[in-house]
Amino acid sequence: MSQQQHLPKTLLEAIRYFSDRDVCVDFVAKLRWPDGPVCPRCEGTEHSFLKTRRIWKCKNCKRQFSVKVGTIFEDSPLGLDKWLPAVWLAANSKNGISSHELGRALGITQKSAWFMLHRIRLAMQKGSLSALAGEVEIDETYIGGKARNMHKRERQRKITGRGGHNKTVVMGFRERGGEVRTQIVPNTHGTTFKREAYDNVAPGAAVFTDDHGGYRGLEGMGYEHETVDHAERYVDGRVHTNGLENFWALLKRGIVGTYAGVEPFHLFRYLDERTYAFNERDTGDLGRFEGVLSAANGRRLRYSELTGKS
Repeated sequence: MSQQQHLPKTLLEAIRYFSDRDVCVDFVAKLRWPDGPVCPRCEGTEHSFLKTRRIWKCKNCKRQFSVKVGTIFEDSPLGLDKWLPAVWLAANSKNGISSHELGRALGITQKSAWFMLHRIRLAMQKGSLSALAGEVEIDETYIGGKARNMHKRERQRKITGRGGHNKTVVMGFRERGGEVRTQIVPNTHGTTFKREAYDNVAPGAAVFTDDHGGYRGLEGMGYEHETVDHAERYVDGRVHTNGLENFWALLKRGIVGTYAGVEPFHLFRYLDERTYAFNERDTGDLGRFEGVLSAANGRRLRYSELTGKS
């Protein structure tokens, strides 16, 4: 039986499988270095392994390094036997997992779990230079507190109508049969919407939006632009934004139901998490887990950076 057949496929199997720190180090090392460990300082491939400390010593530069160096795990006092189940949970929880819940599950503090989750979200961040094409839905949504949960003075400042005061505008793009992208934008002005469309959608694509005034003029930018008036109907043949509406519902279910609100400063990280989960929904639990681990290398997030102190 091959090693692939022994790999975990469920949360229970993952917890059991990664309870051994030696197994964790071997798993992450093989995923990070398929051809063998490489020194992150001098890129040397000749090394010795110090089994008692689970680190390598480069024979070229004489420096010691672990599998954590240069990844989202770097400088964390927590072992991979806690990190890997945390990655599994974050990658495969349908509506996300809160830091309180993760802390209880791993037996660590809520503060440590919160920091872990933001590091994992960094590995879920994907950037693509390729433009969306074919049939593309574009829509916007507003993330922020509900009026009934606000203090009276805040509620009086709230603007009625589309969006609202102190809410964050998030613009979404969905290529039918492809991926979803999200982007926080400063406002709903036409120049902003058209700039984001130009940056994300290839000219010649069929673009479908609602009747928001900010989308007017897309047809003059080389797009086949059609709109649907939600005051009258939500679907007009192929013209609809239902794919993005479904994604917005899943996103807000996580933000409201799991995280009970998100600070605007951190919102983009939660968007990365929910976008990754949506785009990889057909990959399977093990595939999503390995996808996050594969992107962990070369990404580091310090606590001072996370909290805006640096």
